[in-house]
Amino acid sequence: MSDHTGETAPHSTPAGPRPEPLRFFGTTWVGHDGGYGLRRAAVAAGSLACAVASAFVLRFAYQGLAIADVGGFVNALLVVMFAVCSSIAFSRTWQGFTRRPADPAREDALRSLKAIGFIGSLLAYFVRSLVEAPGEKLVRAEYETALARFEKRRSSRTGNPAGRKKKPKRS
Repeated sequence: MSDHTGETAPHSTPAGPRPEPLRFFGTTWVGHDGGYGLRRAAVAAGSLACAVASAFVLRFAYQGLAIADVGGFVNALLVVMFAVCSSIAFSRTWQGFTRRPADPAREDALRSLKAIGFIGSLLAYFVRSLVEAPGEKLVRAEYETALARFEKRRSSRTGNPAGRKKKPKRS
């Protein structure tokens, strides 16, 4: 369609709430279509492969410290630090799949800790992708709530007031 200026009219947007796209999945999580199963398998394999490769990199770093002979205390401290950071990163990432953070500022403060424990985040991503797209449960609940609210608002409307017929006035 074009108007008198020759420009095309914008396409109408669908009514109602739109689903939030997920990383690596887009909106295929809504109907589990568009290669959803294949994407889940790829995400699971990719996150596990990255976690294994990262563990090897950390092992080489640990061996470098052993060669440098920095001492048993530093070696133990390094292992404990990565273990604690990885467990915190796993739990925070896992919680992020089921609910929104109550305090976004606190999550921003923990970003560096989650970066140190990146193996924990990768493992959480792997385990979650075995069940569903990571974060799907959260966005599906929000999307279904928004759809229910939209349908409730839409059904409670009485229609287009401009389209109503005017009642004749009684004299």
